[in-house]
Order: sequence, then structure tokens, then C-alpha cells
Amino acid sequence: MTTPAGVPSADASGAPEPDLRSGARGTPARGAGQRVPGARGLAARLLAALAVVLATGALTAWLVASAVGPGLFHDHMVDAGVGDHDAAVVHAEQAFRDASAVALALAIGAATLASAAVSLVLTRRIGRSLAAVSTAAAHVGAGAYGSRVPAPGLGAEFDELAGSFNAMAARLHEADRLRARLLADVAHEVRTPVATITGYLEAVEDGVQPWDATTLAVLREQAARLTHLAQDLTAVTRAEAGDLALDVEPVAPAELLAAAAAAVRERAADAGVSVVLAPAPGLPDVAVDRVRIAQVLDNLLTNAVRHTPRGGTITLTAAAGVEADGGVALRVTDTGEGIAPEHLPHVFERFYRVDTARDRSGGGSGIGLAISRALTLAHGGTVAVTSDGPGTGATLTVTLPAA
Repeated sequence: MTTPAGVPSADASGAPEPDLRSGARGTPARGAGQRVPGARGLAARLLAALAVVLATGALTAWLVASAVGPGLFHDHMVDAGVGDHDAAVVHAEQAFRDASAVALALAIGAATLASAAVSLVLTRRIGRSLAAVSTAAAHVGAGAYGSRVPAPGLGAEFDELAGSFNAMAARLHEADRLRARLLADVAHEVRTPVATITGYLEAVEDGVQPWDATTLAVLREQAARLTHLAQDLTAVTRAEAGDLALDVEPVAPAELLAAAAAAVRERAADAGVSVVLAPAPGLPDVAVDRVRIAQVLDNLLTNAVRHTPRGGTITLTAAAGVEADGGVALRVTDTGEGIAPEHLPHVFERFYRVDTARDRSGGGSGIGLAISRALTLAHGGTVAVTSDGPGTGATLTVTLPAA
């Protein structure tokens, strides 16, 4: 889709390209991700804590060895039959104390140096990993949603933290992409009727166009188009936000399909398309709001009529759902233009059009299927689309929970 004037350009993925110039979007704001003056980093704190642990362990080892070692040595000498006050015993005990002190001091010193080296490596590695998360979070906070954190390999907890952050950044990236495209599409949708209204009013003011019934009809049509667009946007926003009061009751699937077929049959006849009902017998009732589900099916059928050529057929069926918890699947199958595989994942997005020119000339706002998805999800159901490609028709399936 061509990007309207005034809307930021997008890359191949549809995401707006972040401006990495100073102070622009994608660059962390002043102070974001920067260390507070005077505050010590986590690596320094960990190293200090490990130093305290090492000092405590060394002091404890020294005190225990000094208190226990000489006594045990003296007892062994007495057990060997040497007198308590022999000069040899006193000298041996003094030699033991000196040797033990030197050996213990050297051992503690070597252990302290080795432990300090290992602790320094670990704390620096942990500090770098957390600094990477902090920096990436600052960039994401500034709008650069493409920032990612590599798995640090410091354990399952750190790997889960990195994975959760990357998943969050990916969702924000997608939401930002959809927001930018939504703004571009809304601007495009509004521009055409506003330009038409403005052009006719200027022509009337200049005396080029008479203020007659034809002019009035055009202006009313464009105003109605704007009103319809505003109503559709309000409906899909409320549905997606869960701000809907559903009057749920058990309804037979065949009854829902019959009402939907009756509502669309006149429009289908004008388009030269036949509508066929074929619900399976013996299906359970579904728990739905009749009015809302009628809106869902009407949007699906309107879409099917729009994309099915004269002489085509639209078939409404109901069957048992394939989900583990049961339910009923309502299907709208047409023999129309079909959908290419690359378009299938985007059919239910707002303003998405496979053929932009055709749909705009047909008068669709591009929000009907998005409304259908939002209303179906509000009922606890699912909606999906399948097609074997262009020229093969399409099937839209709404699966609803059984009553």
C-alpha cells in the first residue's frame, strides 16, 4: 500500500524506521539507561559482597584451626606416651603452631586470590548481561523496538529474563507497526470523502456546480461514509477492549444461519449470487448474543458477496467444532476470487485489503472482518479463514462455545 503523505515511511516489515540521530525516536532520552551519579553498579556490589564472604570465611577458618589444631596435636603426643612437659613436646607443639599458621595463611591467601579472580569474572559477566538488558530496555522505552538481548548463558533464570524481554519487545514492535499502519489507513480513508466534500463545496461557492439534488446526494453519501467509518472504528475498539455487554443465551446454530441468510439474500440477489443453507442436524445450541453474532455473520456474508462474481454461490454450514472442548463451527464458503497464501494471516486486521482499488470502489471500510474477529473473541470463540489461492474461493469459520 502506498504510504500517504505526512506518514513516516516503513521498512519491508512495515515497521517505521527509527531515526538514530541525537534526540530522535530510537535514541534513549537523556538520562535513560544511564547510571545515577554516585551509585555503584551491581558488579561492584556483588564483588564487595563476595569479598565480605571471603573475609568472613578466612577469619572463621583461622580461628577454628587455631583453637582446635594445637589441642588435637597435644592429645596425640600424650597418647603416644610423651610427657606433658618434655622439652621435645613443647618444641614440637610450637613447631606445629608455626607450621600450621604459615600453611593456613598461605592457603587462605591463595584461596582468596583464586576466589577473587573467579568472582571478578563472574560479577563482570553478570554485570554486562544486566547492562545489556538495561540498555535494551532504555532503547525500547525510547521507541527503538528492534532492540534484542542475547541469552547470557548464566542459568535458566537469566535466559528466561532475556527471552521474556525479547518477546515483550517483539510485541511492542508489532503493536507500533500496526499503530503506524492504522494511522496511515485512517488518513487515507478520511482523505477521499473529505476531498470530495471540499471540492463540491468550493465548486458550489464558485458557481461551477449548482446546489441541486445531485450535489446534495453526493455530499450526503460522503458524510455517511465518514459516519460509517467512525462507527466501525468505535465498534472494533470497544470489542477489542472488552467494553461490550453481551446478552448471552442459548441459540440453535441453524437459526443463526437462517437469520443471516435472510438478511443478505436481497443484496446477494442484486449481485447475482445465490445463498445456500446447509447446517448439520443434531448440533447443540451455542451461547451467544444474537445481535452481536448476527453482526459477525452479516460482515462475513457482505465480504463474501463483494468478492463473489455473478453466478457464484455462498454456502452457509454449521458443524461440530474440532476444538477439544467442543463447540460449533459456522462456516461461510464462497466460490469467489479466493485469497493468496501471503494475505491469509492479515485478513482480519483493520483496513487490510487484498485488492485496495476494488474494495474502495466497492464501498467497504476495511474494518468489517476486524469487527467480526473482535466480537467472536468476546464470545470466547475463534475465527479463521482458509483458501487454496486466487480463483478458488474462501471459507471463513466462526467457532462458538456450546451452551
